[in-house]
Amino acid sequence: MKLRLLIFLGLFSTVSFSQDYNETLNTIREAEAKSALNRIMQRSNLNTGNYDLKYHRLELDIDPAVSFITGDITSYFTAKSNMTTITFDLSSNMTVNQVLQRGNLLSYSHLGDELIITLPSTLSTGTLDSLTVSYSGNPEFAGLGSFEQNQHNGDPIIWTLSEPYGAKAWWPCKQDLIDKIDSIDVFMTTPRFNPSNEEYISVSNGLEQSQVINGNEKTTHFKHRYPIPAYLIAIAATNYSVYTQTVPNNGNPFEIVNYVYPESLSTAQAGTAVTVPIMNLFNDLFEEYPFANEKYGHAQFGWGGGMEHTTVSFMGSFGRNLIAHELAHQWFGNKITCGSWKDIWLNEGFATYLSGIVIEHLDGNNAFTTWKQQRNSSITAAPNGAVYLSDADTTSVGRIFSGRLSYNKGAMVLHMLRKKLGDVTFYQALQDYLNTSEHAYDYAKTEDFIAIVEATSGEDLTEFFNDWLYNQGYPSYTITWNQPTTNQVGITIEQTQSHASVSYFEAPVPIRLIGTLGEQMNLVLDNTTNQQSFLETVNFTVQTVLFDPESDLISANNNVLLSTDELDINPELFVYPNPTSEVLHIEKPQATEVSEIRIYNTLGQLINQLPWSSTLDTSYWSSGLLFVQFQTNEGIITKSVLKN
Repeated sequence: MKLRLLIFLGLFSTVSFSQDYNETLNTIREAEAKSALNRIMQRSNLNTGNYDLKYHRLELDIDPAVSFITGDITSYFTAKSNMTTITFDLSSNMTVNQVLQRGNLLSYSHLGDELIITLPSTLSTGTLDSLTVSYSGNPEFAGLGSFEQNQHNGDPIIWTLSEPYGAKAWWPCKQDLIDKIDSIDVFMTTPRFNPSNEEYISVSNGLEQSQVINGNEKTTHFKHRYPIPAYLIAIAATNYSVYTQTVPNNGNPFEIVNYVYPESLSTAQAGTAVTVPIMNLFNDLFEEYPFANEKYGHAQFGWGGGMEHTTVSFMGSFGRNLIAHELAHQWFGNKITCGSWKDIWLNEGFATYLSGIVIEHLDGNNAFTTWKQQRNSSITAAPNGAVYLSDADTTSVGRIFSGRLSYNKGAMVLHMLRKKLGDVTFYQALQDYLNTSEHAYDYAKTEDFIAIVEATSGEDLTEFFNDWLYNQGYPSYTITWNQPTTNQVGITIEQTQSHASVSYFEAPVPIRLIGTLGEQMNLVLDNTTNQQSFLETVNFTVQTVLFDPESDLISANNNVLLSTDELDINPELFVYPNPTSEVLHIEKPQATEVSEIRIYNTLGQLINQLPWSSTLDTSYWSSGLLFVQFQTNEGIITKSVLKN
């Protein structure tokens, strides 16, 4: 039997599933990174570690036309050790007017960004106490994200975005990812009307309780009864238009409340219509929306991208991918919050993957394949980089919010875990993760997630996570095959690694066999060693072998060798640009003669065949992954091409 040779060259440059998806992801990443800028070197304050927050009542006075805030913050806390003082985080330019405890004035000092309050007597370990801080000021990060006052269509707006350590810019708090406040009440007092005599509408976390009119002022009360870290507490106020959608939720319906600019109403209504189907999908795959007793919502704000404040995501636009990403965070990021910046993939990798799952379920497998190919293009654009951050990495905003690593590689690691475990076990593991009592409505670190997945699956996943999560780089494959008998195909797998931190990426390798009559057979080969050989039974004559046709594996620069006796195929045949949108150029050695060019899709179906030409017009090709096969005097050479 003649040994045939096919070169399958993987594509790895940044392209888009639609271009909209990558643009949306970049905007999301940039918004989150921008909010962290200039504050990343701050950390949870060690001086706030001696108490456990139980409750906040935020009574806030704001005017959307003025960059200023006045507030009374009542905090309930339990002493974790004997305490004589309590410290809150509050930016130095804010003015504290007084601190009261049961009607008594307490002494305090405001040093740097610490508000240090002297308690009237020693508070014993385990004792619950409370106090109220009255303060005011123009938040120091106005115009940079934490507290912004600006305009839309000429109308004033104020909104906040506190990730990671910006909450202290506008209220006295405890900025700690792992000490969630058990519950909050937010009372927002604004002028009743804006300068155009349109009513101001306030937004915050949780369920709106009341709107009380007092002359020319209005106070809106929101109640949130789930644990929440300071950075996910948010407020906004402008002349919003408000509309709702209902989630059936298996007979226990709740509302999606949308707060949008009046000038954006029709666009927002069209865009947010998909929220209920996405919510239903996530409910079915994972669990009921974690805050179903209250609401979900969107509030339009002044940045591109979005921010997943608990129960109300602040949105710069209303595209489906942004809606899916921010909604996904309500489970992965809000119900369970990453325990440190090193674990940021538990927030961002998960939200990115869930937005991919939306493409899979709403658009179909071909679209999902293109989405995965696109993630791989981003991941393999550089040879190094781990998903899990080092201590040094956490000092860099760009590294924490790396689209290539924290978002895209984190997402594809989850997809590869799914392929390794199977859908039933994978989704059960995520459900177990969300419902483990130590982490539900609290925080988790990467080792916690791994332990839960191992317990659910019964597998030791040390090798998998060491290779794909903790260490760096990706593999490249050479697949050699032949058909020694009519009912057998032999396949050998050879691998190289892009980074020395991984000696070998053990992985299930997907292979698709295409027969001369269009037959098709999918294989998943458990590849654990280099140059490992497999002999598989097949009942047709194999014409083509495709490596990872649905892009389930992080890899790059892959070759599939098929078909020749004594001749070695010259791989120096190049196609460019790749990806392409119009003209594809072909360069070949002078000695290589091409008699025919054939175009195949990932199913192995022949799309077109034509004589040799050094250029191909791809404008009529469908978007996605295609295979260009060259019939040459040296054998068959096949190149993969991604059409935009």
